[in-house]
Amino acid sequence: MRLGTNELIIILVIVLLIVGPTQIPKLAKLFGKASKKFKEGMNNEEDGDKTQES
Repeated sequence: MRLGTNELIIILVIVLLIVGPTQIPKLAKLFGKASKKFKEGMNNEEDGDKTQES
């Protein structure tokens, strides 16, 4: 299932109404940090799998 432009705009408007315009930067920063930690965790797990195989 792919989201089109109209669906993304509707989602962004709903988020803006729920969270408020002042909280959007904080929410984006929090999401970026969480995404970075997730990627680091996935990379660490992949490295761990490679060392166990050798």
